[in-house]
Amino acid sequence: MSQDVLEPGRLVTVFGGSGFIGRHVVRALARDGWRVRVACRRPDLAFHLQPLGNVGQIFPVQVNLRYPQSVGAALQGAEAVVNLVGILAEGGKQKFSALHVEGAKAVAAAAAAAGVERLVHVSAIGADAGSSSVYARTKAGGEAAVREAFPQAVILRPSVVFGPEDDFFNRFAAMARILPVVPIIGEKTRFQPVYVGDVAHAAALAVDGRAEAGATYELGGPEVKTFREIVEYVLEVTQRDRKILPLSFGTGRLVAGVTQTLSKLSLGLFPSLLTTTLDQVELLRRDNVVSDEAKAAALTLEGLGVAPSAIEAIVPAYLYRYRKTGQYQAQRLA
Repeated sequence: MSQDVLEPGRLVTVFGGSGFIGRHVVRALARDGWRVRVACRRPDLAFHLQPLGNVGQIFPVQVNLRYPQSVGAALQGAEAVVNLVGILAEGGKQKFSALHVEGAKAVAAAAAAAGVERLVHVSAIGADAGSSSVYARTKAGGEAAVREAFPQAVILRPSVVFGPEDDFFNRFAAMARILPVVPIIGEKTRFQPVYVGDVAHAAALAVDGRAEAGATYELGGPEVKTFREIVEYVLEVTQRDRKILPLSFGTGRLVAGVTQTLSKLSLGLFPSLLTTTLDQVELLRRDNVVSDEAKAAALTLEGLGVAPSAIEAIVPAYLYRYRKTGQYQAQRLA
C-alpha cells in the first residue's frame, strides 16, 4: 500500500513491538495500512522494523511501563493499542509482577483514559491465578487488571509460539548441536505450537475490530505434540543422532536450581542455552493446549478465520542451519 492512501487517523501503538512476536505483529498491521507507533524501552534497537512498512509508516518511541507519563504520551492520537510486553524469566528490574501485572494495568488504564477504541492484550495459555508458576499467576493477574480497566479488551492466549527467531525449536536444535544427549523435563507434557505469523494475523484482526469485544481467544496450531515428540522432530529435521534424556520434575528442579544459581553468580555469563529456571519447571507440569471451552465457543484461530500453519510447513526452513553442513547437506550427500 502506498503512503498516500494511508488514513491519517489509523494509528496503532504497539507496546513491546521490537520483540519476537512484536516484529510480526508490526508487519501485519503495516500491511493492513495502519501507521504503527512502536513503544519500547530502547527505540534505537527497533529501527530494524522500519523497512517492514512504507517510509514513515513505522516509528519507534521510548516508553517505560514503570512511568505512566511515558505510557500516556505513547497513546496520543492512537485508535488502537496492542500490548505484547512479557518475559519468560526475571532479570534485574524486569520482574514478572512489574511487567505482566503492573505494566498491563498501566497500558489498559492509559488506553481507557485516552479514549482508545480497541485494546488487544497478548497473554498466554496457562494463565492461572492458582498456578504454582509465578509466570502463569502474573499472566492471570495481568488479564484481570486489563479486564477491570478496559472491559472490552480482546485477550489473546497463544500456546508456545514458533518462528524463525523463536527460543523453542531453535533452543533444542542448538542443544543437539553441542550436547551428546538432550535433557528434557516433563517429556509427556503436551504443547500446541502456534506459528508467530498466525498470532500476528489474529492480533491484526482484533485491532481491526474483527474479534469479539471482551473475549479471550486461545491460539494453537493444528497439532498437539508431547515435549518428547517435539524434540524428536527437531532431531529428525536437523539430522542429529542424539539420545533424549527425560528428567523427572524433582530432578528438573535440582538442575534448574543449579543453572539458575550459576547464571546469577556469573552475572549472566553462564550460557542461557543451558539455563532453566525453577519457574519454568513449574510451567512444564501442565499441558499447554487450547481448551475444549475455547473450541466450543469458537474463540480460537479458526474462529477468527485463520487456518493454523503446521510445524512441518515452517520449521524446516529455519532449522536446516543446525545440520552438520547446513544448507549444503543435500549437496554433500549427492
